Amino acid sequence: MRAVVQRVSRAHVEVDGRTVGRIGAGLLVLLGVETGDGPADAQYVAGRVHDLRVFDGDGPDGPRHMHRSVADAGGAVLVVSQFTLCADCRRGRRPSFDGAAPPDEARALYEDVVRRLREAGLVTETGAFQAMMQVHLVNDGPVTLLVDSRKTF
Repeated sequence: MRAVVQRVSRAHVEVDGRTVGRIGAGLLVLLGVETGDGPADAQYVAGRVHDLRVFDGDGPDGPRHMHRSVADAGGAVLVVSQFTLCADCRRGRRPSFDGAAPPDEARALYEDVVRRLREAGLVTETGAFQAMMQVHLVNDGPVTLLVDSRKTF
């Protein structure tokens, strides 16, 4: 499972001109589910998103950069499915999406990540699975990180 995690001051997703998910300060998570991913991958990604210290805060010696998690900062999360993160661009000029999980499997694991974030107490919004979406964001920093459940060591 691959996730692009962006610290944002605000973000929203539109489908057919209608807003389907919106957050203020927090994290935008673009999530790609790969063939072979399972519940452990969902748990790993949700845990990373919840715990990553990417927000500034005060430490014992004064202001500190990247000191608080989204939960510590009182931020929200917007999770958007993006199967193109599973693309293989090593051959030819057109990406191959053979590594992306089939839609039914991907939807279940995408929803599992969302459920885990909500159960952890985070306000979590979503895009629309398998829809053509317009994602609007203001990247704060910019801070953009990659999380890959297959690269845990």
